[in-house]
Amino acid sequence: MDLVVVLVLSLSCLLLLSLWRQSSEKGKLPPGPIPLPIIGNIFQIDVKDINQSFTKLSKVYGPVFTLYLGRKPTVVLHGYEAVKEALIDHGEEFAGRGSFPVAEKINKGLGIIFSHGNRWKEIRRFSLMTLRNLGMGKRSIEDRVQEEAQCLVDELRKTNGSPCDPTFILSCAPCNVISSIIFQNRFDYKDKHFLTLMEKLNENDQILSSAWVQFCNTFPVIIDYCPGSHKKLAKNFYHIKSYLLEKIKEHQESLDISNPRDFIDYYLIKAKQENHNQHLEFTFENLSTTVTDLFSAGTETTSTTLKYALLLLLKHPHVTAKVQEEIDRVVGRNRSPSMQDRRHMPYTDAMIHEVQRFIDILPTNLPHAVTCDIKFRNYLIPKGTTVITSLSSVLCDSKEFPNPEIFDPGHFLDGNGNFKKSDYFMPFSAGKQMCVGEGLARMELFLFLTTILQNFNLKSLVHPKDINMTPVSNGFASLPPPYKLCFIPL
Repeated sequence: MDLVVVLVLSLSCLLLLSLWRQSSEKGKLPPGPIPLPIIGNIFQIDVKDINQSFTKLSKVYGPVFTLYLGRKPTVVLHGYEAVKEALIDHGEEFAGRGSFPVAEKINKGLGIIFSHGNRWKEIRRFSLMTLRNLGMGKRSIEDRVQEEAQCLVDELRKTNGSPCDPTFILSCAPCNVISSIIFQNRFDYKDKHFLTLMEKLNENDQILSSAWVQFCNTFPVIIDYCPGSHKKLAKNFYHIKSYLLEKIKEHQESLDISNPRDFIDYYLIKAKQENHNQHLEFTFENLSTTVTDLFSAGTETTSTTLKYALLLLLKHPHVTAKVQEEIDRVVGRNRSPSMQDRRHMPYTDAMIHEVQRFIDILPTNLPHAVTCDIKFRNYLIPKGTTVITSLSSVLCDSKEFPNPEIFDPGHFLDGNGNFKKSDYFMPFSAGKQMCVGEGLARMELFLFLTTILQNFNLKSLVHPKDINMTPVSNGFASLPPPYKLCFIPL
């Protein structure tokens, strides 16, 4: 009985301490639900649909509120105005990378996605400049994407119109494009190394979006001591990194400073130029992590979007018919689609934008952090505080996109059928931490999808009304449910 009394008293003290901390921070951090000791607000969040939880909480506490994910406070920004004010109007102050313990444990603060401070600024600046030097957004990159689109079509023809799961094939195309940029090499779709890399990338995408990884991020103490899929995530990451390290060593041996061939060459040259710098960021270890980041990010988000796009086109055959009519009228059947065609294809452009809006691939974005103490909407957010920006609340804003739960390319068309831009279109985030590969991803989505629809009709195995659109996970990323379809040659 005495033990029970002690436990009750201890829990009561912890609860009172938690309440005192919460009340003492009023006037500092934004309002939010009262956290429980140690576990915080975890019971008020559905890790399988975090966005829905944020929407409910925003109705109670407003567009800026605080959650305790474990013992640490996290500020959540919900809605276009709050997200835009932070990421664009106060871009520098919100440019830090927030806490993501599972990834930090693997990346060790290196690379371009989960690095911080000056290291992140240096690597991001270099990466953007190098990608531009390699033709990002220019004709040279477009040629590579067009060539890969034809390889994709050739591979799809081999299915002979039989039912197939498009996951692997749709991953191969963007992977080969980013591979050619990073180490001037593309793979044959049957290459055994390629098959293994695709398997690891796809598996990691699913693990990162699992409820277990969200739990590990909330309670990072368990990462080292508990078994689980986060161990597999790390193992896959090191496998990919090991393969890319071999490529880096090959580049070192054949490097010609006067004639850089790809991203790795540009990095090695930069490292030689910076070897006198005492605060050197261009290390061999940082290169391997940065290349792994680019390789992974440049493959999975684009391939997932392509897979979701085909599923939406199966679900909405009238949209597919309109896109194919526009392709026939503008491009025809005798040449490959090009980026110049896009300005004459407003419906196709609107369809692709609507796919990205509707699927909401990164509902809560990657976590941000404030780089200094900042007064934001009369709240004081301390330096280093993690900030979550709800991209879902922007992409699904009913004032900007009427009936946002409905897939409708008309969301991006004006009354005359012309393409209509929207400031609310933020699938690549916004501000200082905006996706480095946005230009390449936009190009790939347009050229891959138009080339597929130029050459094939899409045939569903079930009636369109029976096609399931519910994502299999909606924690870190939204992933489409598994499905099969037939590619019928035109």
